[in-house]
Amino acid sequence: MPVPRIAIIGRPNVGKSSLLNLMAKRKVAIVDPTPGVTRDRVSVIVDIDSPDGKGPVKPAEVTDTGGYGIYTAEGERYDDVGADLSTLRKDIEQQIANAIATADVILFAVDAQAGITRDDEAIAQMLRTGRFGPGRGGVGERHGGTGARGQEGGSRLGEPGHQQQIRVIATKVDGPKWEAHAHEMAALGFGEPLMVSSKSNYFRRDFLDALWLSLPEPDPEPARPADLQVAVIGKRNAGKSSLVNALAGEPRVIVSEIAGTTRDAVDVLVEYEGRKVMLIDTAGLRKKKSFQGAIEWYAFDRAKHAIDRSDVIILMIDATTDLSQVDEQLAMLAQKAYKPVVIAINKWDLVEGQHNTKGKLVGPDDYEEYVRRELKGLDFAPMAIMSAETGLNLRGLLELAFEMFEQAATRVPTGQLNRLVRGLIETRAPSNRQGKRARVYYVAQVKTNPPTIALVVNDPDLFDHNYERFLHNRFREELPFSEVPIRLIIRGRKRGDDLHRTDQPDEAPSAESLGWTDAELAELPDEAEAYFDE
Repeated sequence: MPVPRIAIIGRPNVGKSSLLNLMAKRKVAIVDPTPGVTRDRVSVIVDIDSPDGKGPVKPAEVTDTGGYGIYTAEGERYDDVGADLSTLRKDIEQQIANAIATADVILFAVDAQAGITRDDEAIAQMLRTGRFGPGRGGVGERHGGTGARGQEGGSRLGEPGHQQQIRVIATKVDGPKWEAHAHEMAALGFGEPLMVSSKSNYFRRDFLDALWLSLPEPDPEPARPADLQVAVIGKRNAGKSSLVNALAGEPRVIVSEIAGTTRDAVDVLVEYEGRKVMLIDTAGLRKKKSFQGAIEWYAFDRAKHAIDRSDVIILMIDATTDLSQVDEQLAMLAQKAYKPVVIAINKWDLVEGQHNTKGKLVGPDDYEEYVRRELKGLDFAPMAIMSAETGLNLRGLLELAFEMFEQAATRVPTGQLNRLVRGLIETRAPSNRQGKRARVYYVAQVKTNPPTIALVVNDPDLFDHNYERFLHNRFREELPFSEVPIRLIIRGRKRGDDLHRTDQPDEAPSAESLGWTDAELAELPDEAEAYFDE
């Protein structure tokens, strides 16, 4: 049985994003008083605990939607480059309609402190008639435009086999004095409202208990998680949302020529040849000094979080423009995260066949040389020529992402590593001006994702930045990590530890020469800290 879906809808600033964060127990969606902050559907899987703590935990996919009715702040209809933000209305309403159409439970959020407004009444009317979205055909088209009054304080509408519950949530009930105002929400026609305050947590437990009761019993076999999580990052208008939509096969996130349309990191689960891929669409970024208000800082923070929780990063590059400082900053973020990166050269259909400044045709090799020269920190990362608009090489892009994930998950035997490093030390050993030469007592790959190689040495200071770069290059040549980042940990051995012996001149290191049997080596911990002093 699939995980039930919950859609949170309502006009702007009624606390929808705060409600999502309350249910997720962490900050998932951006919370800001500026109307129009949430534009895409922002989804997260949450676990709802049973009221008595003895029942099963019920998972649900909760989706926050854009606020209906007001799409720009007063006096801020146009952004900093003059684009008319009101043109996003149709796209935002379509996203709301899509969330409603696929939801099992609809949480209609209404601000108890503000009371029922004209926009609240309009939303209620559309929910009753089953018509929501641009042209008011979004839900009605899917559900036949009919609705029926349900039971137990909820309303149900939908086609056979897909029943939906509608519950009014009176938000901002920060204390007892607002309870009477919350009861007035029953006038919307969907039964007794649920009360809650995301700010003070008033009625939080009652709200979650009622939500738990409204969800079906969970599947005894938990759903298989995504086989691969991919963060799609890039500067504004690089084509990130177009790529996600193309791979998802539907307009899952808003695609607009208005720069900065995507604010949150949006998770989209797609299936590719029997494998589940979680695509994380992030906000398009620009120079920090150009950020307009706190919202862009929130978006930047969400992008960094998306990188941290991803398995592979797709760095989108717009082939029609020169690489910028923002591209370099994003490349640096990816590099510091030690995540595999695929550099996706988007909009290739717009530059193919054009001539460069020397009058020669622009080819993939020319562009690759240019990117390698500008993004030196990712000179090992593979590159894919593509077009989200035409579908050029989308399958190859996903295949490359899976290859990078598998490469980063590879583990190299300890004996192979020790033999390789011994050969490197014999050929080119680091030393200082006093003639002290480096000795390596033990080498092991202590982690995967990223491949982490630990060296126990006599003097870590001998292994300077240049020698570490030398080791990185040789490891990429000799080990199956040619296109993914490698993390090196170089430490002195623990005091009193005499087990590490790789300095026998006449024999290649073996398990026995290192002081361990093969069985003991297999039981060594993967944590690097186990080998070093604090």
